[in-house]
Amino acid sequence: MDAEVAPAREPLSLLERGLRLFTDVRAGEGLTGLVMFADVFLILCAYYFVKALRDGWIAVSEVAGLSQVELKAYTSFAQSLLLWGIVSVYARLSARWPRRTLVTRVTLGCISSLVLFWLLQPGFLFTNLPGAGVAFYLWVGMFGVFVVAQFWTFAADLYAGERGKRLLPLIAVGATGGAAFGSFLTQHLLRSGLVDSGTLLLLAIVPLTGSVLLTLLADARGPVAGMRVERTARTAPAVSGARVGSGALGMIFRHRYLLVVATVAMLTNWVNTNGENLVFRVLQDTLREEVGGRGITGTVAARAFVRDGTTAFYGNYFFWVNLCALLAQALLASRLLRWGGIGAVLLVLPIISLVSYSSMAVLPVLGVMRVTKIAENATNYSLDNTARQVIWLPTTTEMKYWTKPAIDSLFLRLGDGMAALTVLVGLQVLDLPTRDLALVNVALVACWLGAAVVIVLDYRRLMPAGAPAPETRDSSGELC
Repeated sequence: MDAEVAPAREPLSLLERGLRLFTDVRAGEGLTGLVMFADVFLILCAYYFVKALRDGWIAVSEVAGLSQVELKAYTSFAQSLLLWGIVSVYARLSARWPRRTLVTRVTLGCISSLVLFWLLQPGFLFTNLPGAGVAFYLWVGMFGVFVVAQFWTFAADLYAGERGKRLLPLIAVGATGGAAFGSFLTQHLLRSGLVDSGTLLLLAIVPLTGSVLLTLLADARGPVAGMRVERTARTAPAVSGARVGSGALGMIFRHRYLLVVATVAMLTNWVNTNGENLVFRVLQDTLREEVGGRGITGTVAARAFVRDGTTAFYGNYFFWVNLCALLAQALLASRLLRWGGIGAVLLVLPIISLVSYSSMAVLPVLGVMRVTKIAENATNYSLDNTARQVIWLPTTTEMKYWTKPAIDSLFLRLGDGMAALTVLVGLQVLDLPTRDLALVNVALVACWLGAAVVIVLDYRRLMPAGAPAPETRDSSGELC
């Protein structure tokens, strides 16, 4: 249970009055909120340096005669299997280490990995090391869990209850801003010729190092300057390491609310990954046609063209996704949440996805797919990202640290696995065209929309307007 001793109410500072443009910031909350904003800005900036390179590297990898779209899909499935073991290790560490130690050590481990992959990039020490692109693709998934997901776990723990509902949308603006800035720098640096794609790995170290320092500062200050937060242990003190991973899954399956949250996470990623695979498939076909049309000869030259073309495409694609997401996050997220509640932000994405894949089924060309995927992903990274953090407010601290990483990794990657199965059956077995694969997504979105409605109804039951966080009203940790 949290015991909070807040200082006497003070007038708003100039900083806090400025931050009220985005959400309802109150006296004393401004500086820590700005620190968290900058923290996630740097994390997402670094993430988008490596994310665009991930697709470029996998585009020139050759494994067992698989096409690039198959290799991408199957690698995502392998990533989901790998995470079953990784998340258990992470849960053990979260039970053993204080949150500042956990965040610091995990981030420093990711920084070390960036240096290793910089040495292994194609054309540096090796012409094209077999399997290196696959390993890097797998590692980027780990990056998303260990750095990005753990930040949101930290933020949900720092801002409990009503304060979280007000301030998480502000922090999410920093996430979308960092993603947009990282995407912009990626495409600008590559197109200018100032750096090659591999150098982005070293550049990512700079914002990641800054994020560690900001996390330590936010943890030391607390949500409000002068506030004292006393916590019991985040987890049951006698839980053994072997039971932590299984305990997270057991907790998910015991509580209907957590189970439906996990189901929506899986369906969201299944649909989104299917869509990304469709875009990647059409893009690779387009680039290979350009290789022939430009008269590019030689395997090395063709690989370099496809790799750089893929990286540049995704740098530009991610820029527009994140720019639109930034505008939606800054101008719409907190207002929709305040005026319409959780349903107003959680149900927008499946509705847009329904329109997007219906459009792809009618006209499956790269231009249409690019525009509709930008709309879908911009909503995913803004309004839906806010919703995914807010839905954790009715849960206990133990649930956040045990089950949120499991859902953000295992169930999200299970969606990747189902997308890989979709590629296997759709391409290898049935040889479906892009139009029919888009219709598969339309059916999945219908299931996703129904599950999201269940979350909205349960959220309203568990956390009625004005109710405190569960830690202050129920020490048992039971939800339903």
